[in-house]
Amino acid sequence: MTQLKREICDSICSVICLVLPIFSVGVDSWYLAKLSSVGSISDEETCERLRGLIQRQVQICKRSVEVMDAVRRGAQLAIDECQFQFRNRRWNCSTLETMPVFGKIVTQGTREAAFVYAISAASVAFAVTRACSSGELEKCGCDRNVHGVSSEGFQWSGCSDNIAYGVAFSQSFIDIRERSKGQSPSKALMNLHNNEAGRKAILSHMRVECKCHGVSGSCEVKTCWKAMPPFRKVGNVIKEKFDGATEVEQRKVGTTKVLVPRNSQFKPHTDEDLVYLDPSPDFCDHDPRTPGMLGTAGRQCNRTSKAIDGCELMCCGRGFQTEEVEVVDRCSCKFHWCCYVKCKQCRKMVEMHTCR
Repeated sequence: MTQLKREICDSICSVICLVLPIFSVGVDSWYLAKLSSVGSISDEETCERLRGLIQRQVQICKRSVEVMDAVRRGAQLAIDECQFQFRNRRWNCSTLETMPVFGKIVTQGTREAAFVYAISAASVAFAVTRACSSGELEKCGCDRNVHGVSSEGFQWSGCSDNIAYGVAFSQSFIDIRERSKGQSPSKALMNLHNNEAGRKAILSHMRVECKCHGVSGSCEVKTCWKAMPPFRKVGNVIKEKFDGATEVEQRKVGTTKVLVPRNSQFKPHTDEDLVYLDPSPDFCDHDPRTPGMLGTAGRQCNRTSKAIDGCELMCCGRGFQTEEVEVVDRCSCKFHWCCYVKCKQCRKMVEMHTCR
């Protein structure tokens, strides 16, 4: 690491330009995995000194400095969810101390890139919406458009999540780079589509939460509000869309460029589906010339599974080695009044299988 990079990493004024690389490829992304440990962002002058932002993003940053902490949290949320969803896959969303943070694979038009863009756009919308509901932001609060008595007879009350504000901010701050000059038209269309699909994973799964009021727990009066789904649910939805993503190509319809299925026998994709332009590599072997292509050597695998986490598929037919390791678990846990749980530590030997 160069001294210059150390200085930039230590400077708060470098943070925001490092949130964006999860969404775009033109910004240094070495720092993205470090965002959760960086201090708050509250100086409007910061926006002028940021590396990597286009001018329109700088303007948004200046107008919305208070929102940028939520953007920072959203970036880390995206990384955590990506790594959870792909923990048992050959590509496991590992982050690098080089740029881009997920490796070269997300600079291509692959379905892995489609997932990263979708989960990133969703995470920023989610984090900003959560900041609105928690009262962190002056510019937004609860969704006050949800009020009165519903057709089901309950009273709209409480703090409905202001998902409209979170989605609008995600669209303005993230999508604006894809609409700028210099981006490949087909890749920009792909990224914009997947950004929106990620946000729709939240919008399509908004839920109604309620609370009963009355004597002795009766439900004489019920008040309800609209709430976002847990982000794990959002991640699950986007992962399902990843598995069923549509390979597309750009075509011109009249004067408009659109993405259509490469195979005409496939049904057209919807706004909620993920799309990709390029086939993915098999991720089997480490390629030092391609950042992020780490291979599967040394990865743990499941000897009894026939799925992608099984040793046959995970190890790409190279075989695996088995060793016994000692693990320590909590056991014989007992609840003590009042109020704590006390456990013993139990040691046992287990077999661990790793790819050759």
